[in-house]
Amino acid sequence: MTRFSVSVAIICCLAAAVDLPAEEKAAPAPKPAETGESLFDGKTLGGWKQADHYKPGPIEVKNGSLLIQRGEGKMSGIVWKGKELPKVDYEMTFEAQRVDGSDFFVGLTFPIQESPCTLIIGGWGGGLTGFSSIDGSDASENETTGYLPVENGKWYKVRMRVTGQRVDAWVDDKFLAGFDHRDRKVDVRLEVEANRPFGFATYQTVAALKNIRIRELTAAEKAQALTEADKALQEK
Repeated sequence: MTRFSVSVAIICCLAAAVDLPAEEKAAPAPKPAETGESLFDGKTLGGWKQADHYKPGPIEVKNGSLLIQRGEGKMSGIVWKGKELPKVDYEMTFEAQRVDGSDFFVGLTFPIQESPCTLIIGGWGGGLTGFSSIDGSDASENETTGYLPVENGKWYKVRMRVTGQRVDAWVDDKFLAGFDHRDRKVDVRLEVEANRPFGFATYQTVAALKNIRIRELTAAEKAQALTEADKALQEK
């Protein structure tokens, strides 16, 4: 083949690649959070029901968000009554906003196998974070205690991962808190029993939730999870 023929062949191949119609081009791989199951469609409560707190605020769907209003009692919230969800090796993502108030707007109760636990964001005066309860100690007094300067009216992206060894959480892709739950006594406070097995609670606060999703971890993620979580702890 002559040098001219080779050049023509290369040009033709490049032209064919450029002229590929859009439908024939490979679509980008979906992000992990987009591959799970949606637990809120932005239109109806679906599997979410009002939790049985004392004189809670009303629950409503408005402008694509699930609103938990403030009630006469201190606690308000929702509980999942839909299909059974995983208890270990899963990741949950959602966006949350403290619309009004100065205490926790995320009190996510979830299972670690057969043990319940609660992720707190914005508690005890507005910024405390952590997991309750570990060996009888609340989020305000165990090794997961942290602080996040929460702004009312701002959306926060939360990601929580539960594996056979650890529980870890991130806010806006920054590590928030985590702990190794093996050989630990994990439980919840009496006030959030109404939110088991999955549920959200608030304390004298108006909160909004959206993009609530859950997915089971892949085999590769299960193997990588412990290493990733330990590295995040070291970098905190």
